[in-house]
Amino acid sequence: MYNQESSDDQQVKTPLTQDSAQAKEEKVDVKKLVAIVPPPSVLFAKERKTLREKRIRLVYDPSVNKDEAKISKALAEELNIKNFLEITVAGKKRFRFKAVIMDSLPNDIVYVNPEVMKIHGVADKSICTIRSAG
Repeated sequence: MYNQESSDDQQVKTPLTQDSAQAKEEKVDVKKLVAIVPPPSVLFAKERKTLREKRIRLVYDPSVNKDEAKISKALAEELNIKNFLEITVAGKKRFRFKAVIMDSLPNDIVYVNPEVMKIHGVADKSICTIRSAG
């Protein structure tokens, strides 16, 4: 058997060796290989499971004590907040509060005392970053 390789002006006939014949027979279908490799979402899902911080809305609530902040149970579990949380407003003002975890609150809001926030110049319904503080 001969393998024909063509160039521009001349044709070269080279005999097929057993190695090259076996290599052609051993080619694996690409679709089978791709089926074995998991998608990227599965590979990187382990890194993304726990969030360290989240940007949410800060809302005034006069019923909250000065050293406390109310958050939802789902948000507390998502950010792994047990006792204390840290709120950062505009990347400059940081506050540490005792976490009061309640079931009936929305997931994207943290409730704080208005007196404390007004003293530090933080407006109602500001965007803030919340994270666990210990």
